[in-house]
Amino acid sequence: MQRKFSKLSSLSALALGLLAGNALHAAEQQGVTKTEIVVGTIQDLSGPLAGYGKQARNGMQLRIEELNEQGGVHGRKIKLLVEDSGYDPKRAVLAAQKLVNQDKIFIMAGHLGTAQNNAAMPIQFEKKVVNFMPLTAAREMYEAPNELKYALLSSYYDQMRLTLPKMVADKNAKKVCIIYQDDEFGLEVLRGSEAGLKTINMELTEKTSFKRGATDFSSQVAKMKASACDLVVLGTIIRETIGTVAEARKNGFNPVFFTSVAAYTDLIHKLGGKAMDGIYATMVVQNPYTDEASQPIRFWANKYKTKFNEDPAVFSAYGYTMIDIMIQAAQKAGPQLTTESFVKAMNGLTVPSDIFGTPKLTFTATKRLGSEFSRLSQIQDGKWKPVADGK
Repeated sequence: MQRKFSKLSSLSALALGLLAGNALHAAEQQGVTKTEIVVGTIQDLSGPLAGYGKQARNGMQLRIEELNEQGGVHGRKIKLLVEDSGYDPKRAVLAAQKLVNQDKIFIMAGHLGTAQNNAAMPIQFEKKVVNFMPLTAAREMYEAPNELKYALLSSYYDQMRLTLPKMVADKNAKKVCIIYQDDEFGLEVLRGSEAGLKTINMELTEKTSFKRGATDFSSQVAKMKASACDLVVLGTIIRETIGTVAEARKNGFNPVFFTSVAAYTDLIHKLGGKAMDGIYATMVVQNPYTDEASQPIRFWANKYKTKFNEDPAVFSAYGYTMIDIMIQAAQKAGPQLTTESFVKAMNGLTVPSDIFGTPKLTFTATKRLGSEFSRLSQIQDGKWKPVADGK
C-alpha cells in the first residue's frame, strides 16, 4: 500500500511538473493562443495628431480584417487592441502598461509619436514585447541595437541632413533658419539640419522653438522675418505647420518652407488651403490620391472608403503596410509563434516595394531600419507632388 501511494505521489508530482512547465511555456507566448495573436497599438485619437492616429488605426484594421477573412496566420486570427495617448507621453506609459501587463499583447505595432515611444518602450521590453514599425522617424526607434526594435521610416535626422544642403543649393539660400517643437521630435529635425548645413560650411542664422500643443506662432514667425530668413526649416507636424505658414503668409513673409516627413500629410493642404502651396517636405511613401493613383491603389482605396466612409491617406498606408509586414514575419516564423521565432523571421526578411511606393525593405540581426530611402515632395495646386529623391 505504501509503495502504491508512493507511486501515485510520483505520478502526481510528474503531472504537476508538466503543468508547471506548460504554464511557463504559455507565459513565454504572451499574446499568442491556438486561435489568436493579440496586437496592441497606441495612437493619438483625441489630441493634436488625431488625424494621423485614426488613419493609422484604420489602415491596420483593414489589413487585419483581410487576413482574418482568409483564415489568419497558421490558423490564428489577429486581434487589434487600440489605446489613446492623446499625444501625451504620460498617457502613453499608462496605455503601454495596460496593453502589456493587463491585455498581454504579443507585439506593439505602429505606436505614434517619438516621446511617446521612448516613454513606453522600457515597459514593453521588460516583458519582451517587440516595438514594431512605430510611427515616428526618430533614430531611437532602431539605434542602440535591441532585438525588440524594428523601424519602417528613415530618420528625421538623416532626411534633413541629406536633403537640406540640396535645398540650399537649389534655392540659393543665404539665411537658413528653423522653428521646431521643443521635444525629442523637434530636436531630431534641428540636429539633422545643423549636421546637413555643417557639410556645406553653413550654420543656422536663427532658431526658435515652441512647446508641444502650442497654437500661436506669431512670435516665432516675427523672429524669422526680422532675421530675413530665406529658407525656414519647420520641425512641426499638422496644426503647427499650418499655423506657422499661415501666420507668415498673413505678414507678407514668404521664405522657402521645408518640413520633415512628420508634416507630409494631405491634412496640411486640406485644412490649410491655398496658403500651403509651395511647402516642401521629405517623405517615403506617397500619399494615395485616388483620382490619379494606379489601379491597385484605386481598388484598395475604394475598399478603405467603403469601410470607413473617408478617403485614405499616407498614414492609412503606413498602418496597412506595417501589419502586412508583421503578417509576413509571423507566417515565416511558423506554427510555433514566439517572440524568439518572430525575431528570427524578421532578421532574415526582405520585403519588396509595394503599391504605395514603400521602398524595398531588408532586416537583419544588426539592421533594424528597413530602408534609408527618402524623397522630396512639394504642395502644388493643393496636392503633394514628388520632386526629387533625397537618398
